[in-house]
Amino acid sequence: MSQFVPPRPRLVSVKRGFTLVASQFNATYVQGLVTHCTDELRVLSPLANVTLHLVPGAFEIPLVVREIALKKNVDAIIALGVIIEGETDHARLLGDVVTQSLQQIALEHGVPVIHAVQSVKNDAQARARCLEDKINRGTGAARPASELANRPPERRRAPT
Repeated sequence: MSQFVPPRPRLVSVKRGFTLVASQFNATYVQGLVTHCTDELRVLSPLANVTLHLVPGAFEIPLVVREIALKKNVDAIIALGVIIEGETDHARLLGDVVTQSLQQIALEHGVPVIHAVQSVKNDAQARARCLEDKINRGTGAARPASELANRPPERRRAPT
């Protein structure tokens, strides 16, 4: 288990827009990600407008991320969810599809999409990554979102 959490970028006093797209499946863990992510964004960018879109499960996250990216009115999108491994390959396949879809959306639309959909083996890993402070992936997602949102807009546009 990686203990790395990105370092905190510099504080920015510019109004930024961040959208969180979060799964309702494994709600307790996802709420931990949402809370930590939102709290960190408010520290890094006190003037930020943070909105939250809830979707049923991880599979639906890319659809809503794409809808938001098409509007081109946010500085970064953060995808939050928790996939817990079971006895079949379903979790791995789901994680692969979500990962590939989020990357494709970011590249096609030139909007930073931070992938914080956690694929974990068990509840202990989910607790450590979502509810506790030491390696919280919600906090870890807010930091690159803030950093990328502060890049000049001309460096973030999708190729035409």
